[in-house]
Amino acid sequence: MTTRASRSGPASRPTGERVTTREGGFNPTYQRHVAAYARAAEVLPRNGRVLDVGAGTGHSAALLAPRESVAVDVDPDALTGQGRLSAVADMRALPFPDASFASAVSIQSIEHVPDPDRALAEIARVLAPGGVAVIVTPNRLTFGRPDEIIDPYHYVELDAEQLRALCARHFTSVELRGLFGSDRYLALVAAEHARLDALLRRDPLRLRRLVPRRARQALYDRLLARARNAPDPRAAAITPDDFSLACDPLAACLDLVAVCRA
Repeated sequence: MTTRASRSGPASRPTGERVTTREGGFNPTYQRHVAAYARAAEVLPRNGRVLDVGAGTGHSAALLAPRESVAVDVDPDALTGQGRLSAVADMRALPFPDASFASAVSIQSIEHVPDPDRALAEIARVLAPGGVAVIVTPNRLTFGRPDEIIDPYHYVELDAEQLRALCARHFTSVELRGLFGSDRYLALVAAEHARLDALLRRDPLRLRRLVPRRARQALYDRLLARARNAPDPRAAAITPDDFSLACDPLAACLDLVAVCRA
């Protein structure tokens, strides 16, 4: 584990796991993450430190200001250049004392570990009494296919009731909301789903499940980069204003947002 305030430039490359660029077709996903940070910041306490769990490259860290934010990620390259205190660590074993943060955010990160229950237990442990944690994760009913995890970087994908039950084990109260997209964003999602369905039809026996995870990740990265590499005016037009927070219908939201209180 390393704790530091980095100053050099970022080194992470675009992958299926990391949101590192707003170029070309990557922009809609990038803006979706920015919107999640913006909405989370609106419900966090104004004072005290906030822990950014699974922070990645910290592209939206400024939205957490004026709070002091501390970044945690398992990848040291992702933390490079953020200019804030950071720790290289697994979210399931946070290197901080109990009750040391007023709030925490986990944006699109708990799905990347096979046991998110441990990650949530750690987030709850480091929160001070009365602290608030905002957990954002893709809605499995709308993300890919509800009956199969397609993204090889994801270990789990949850629906609203599954996320509520998971969070309720560790927090006093859990309020669930959803991040919804505009019509023009949903049109891009529909096009992506159509391409995905066409690809999956080539493997009706689901033999893809036998391919090692690392090989699937490498293939996923290549396919994603190819699909999003070309300039697309529709993708470029997406901004954080194309996303809004609402409570209903959660089954149709893009991302689930759990506001949890310690």
